[in-house]
Amino acid sequence: MILHTTDNAVLWITLNRPAALNALTWDQRERVIALLSDASADPAVRAVVVTGTGKGFCAGADLRGGPVGGRPDNDGPDNGRPDNDGSDSGASPSERVAGDVARMLRRGAQRLVTAVLDCEKPVLAAVNGTAAGLGAHLALACDLVVAAESATFIEVFARRGLVPDGGGAYLLPRLVGPQRAKELLFFGDAVTATDAERMGLVNRVVPDAGLEKAARDWAERLATGPTRAFALTKQLVNASLDGDRGAALAAEAAAQEINMTTADAREGVASFVERRRPTYRGR
Repeated sequence: MILHTTDNAVLWITLNRPAALNALTWDQRERVIALLSDASADPAVRAVVVTGTGKGFCAGADLRGGPVGGRPDNDGPDNGRPDNDGSDSGASPSERVAGDVARMLRRGAQRLVTAVLDCEKPVLAAVNGTAAGLGAHLALACDLVVAAESATFIEVFARRGLVPDGGGAYLLPRLVGPQRAKELLFFGDAVTATDAERMGLVNRVVPDAGLEKAARDWAERLATGPTRAFALTKQLVNASLDGDRGAALAAEAAAQEINMTTADAREGVASFVERRRPTYRGR
């Protein structure tokens, strides 16, 4: 249910449960987390694309029939039905004990979003359809977002009386500001791809038929770039909104110190001096 292939140094991760709008079961979630972790350490992978099949990018978390508390060490059958809340709400109230929900979120939805944020390669979301709840946050955690014209983004939590999970209240204010984030989270209205681009949730909107090409063009461009410089730049940008100016400047200096030891940095400087186009090898 998770397709993956590496082509031209780009790892393509495709959610493949179109009948359920690609709602994520716990085992699918674990597979995506593992693939992102492996991509960080694999020099053959220099960029990642996350997308889906059918009419949905990801309709959120599907935990029906999955392990209680979101624990990956328990076996549970997948019945193919999406969780309509789009959330990672876990076991039924009668089965829960204090601490179960928080523990489940840390082990589940939050780990997925963190895996995207912490991946050492640029991660691009190619949003082909509905991105709801955790599915929206999976897309918004990516470094770049390309959306098909038919794509929609939905914060479904308040509709069900729930608090947003999967890092939603962390991601949205950083993308659109606190007041717009509250509008999206309070009302839960579907946001079209065009409106998402206008708000700053999406980098680029393309016709449905051109989504794969647009994603491939950007991903392959990233895959020919200075991979370690991208990793350090991603780390700096992601941390910049959580710390003060002094910490940000210190982190910048440390990142530059590390990056100047890479072969790509030496190639970049040499190509400038020699007035030629650089050839980066991701090292």
